[in-house]
Amino acid sequence: MKKYILFSLIAVCLAACTEQELTPVLELGAAPEITSPASGAVFTLDEAQANNQLVAFSWTAADFGFNAATTYTLEIAKVGDSFSDPTTLSTVNGLETGEVTIGQLNNIMLTKELPAGVPSTIELRVCATISEEVETLCSAPITLDVTPYQAEVNYPFLNVPGSYQDWDPANEQTVVFSRKSDNIYEGYLYMADDSTKYKFVQGGSWDVNWGDIEADGILDPGGVGNDIPINDGAGMYFLHCDLNDFTHSNVKTDWGIIGDATPTGWDEDTDMIWDEEKFALTITMDLTAGELKFRANDTWDINVGDNFGNGQLQADGENIPVAEAGNYTIDLHLSQANYGYTLTKN
Repeated sequence: MKKYILFSLIAVCLAACTEQELTPVLELGAAPEITSPASGAVFTLDEAQANNQLVAFSWTAADFGFNAATTYTLEIAKVGDSFSDPTTLSTVNGLETGEVTIGQLNNIMLTKELPAGVPSTIELRVCATISEEVETLCSAPITLDVTPYQAEVNYPFLNVPGSYQDWDPANEQTVVFSRKSDNIYEGYLYMADDSTKYKFVQGGSWDVNWGDIEADGILDPGGVGNDIPINDGAGMYFLHCDLNDFTHSNVKTDWGIIGDATPTGWDEDTDMIWDEEKFALTITMDLTAGELKFRANDTWDINVGDNFGNGQLQADGENIPVAEAGNYTIDLHLSQANYGYTLTKN
């Protein structure tokens, strides 16, 4: 009996020791450090070399206290933004990027509205993650001075086939864009029927697509019977699709014009209507000299204006001036990568 008890105690001790030895100890150590390129490096981008590799970005390994499968994300931000709105340049599992082309960096510079032909200083950092439950380790940022060239901005996009456009997965008018190249896609599309359903598609074919079986905001891959319905009848919908956590949403938006250039001033919107031929919201109305803006759902929660006077729109942007009174046709283009508008005097 004594021998049995002794053997049992030894077995318990060994099991406990083995469990302790196998449990990794999480002690956050050094964050990664960018080793190439050097901070302050200068790049003048050339369109003729758009497909060439820019430079090899490399860094030291992050230390989480034990060996772990680590994902490294190289991020770009405007100087002074404190990486509150970064763009992902590359995501890898090693200590250097894959091929980063001159054209890729140029595109990111332009999406951040940094001017072509002018040097701009940007910040880069690399962040290491092993789990959502473990703190991310980010390097100290470095700066680069980059001069981009003028080019059309190409945003990653998802096609949005549905009953409103004959379920065509290759239609590039009905798409949503990832303006930060971060796997988060957003955009406005007009759904003409109360019973409209749609899906998200990658690559312009049905090979890779997502729907929502339970209509719970969680995307499900492929399949039949998981078409996504709209919930508030026909209209212009803001679609959101996050392929990082495979969530999505849609919100109906009724757009109007407001401002002291309009008959109702800043007190009331004048509603716009959808024109399928223009693929835009439109209205023809009398305006006086003054200012106007576009907003949704009769509130200021969603509104756009023009910060640069170039016909492109920004969220919460500046009022749009109307220099001369008259009858105008006003078109609002939201179903494109860069929101825009035209004011045409009749």
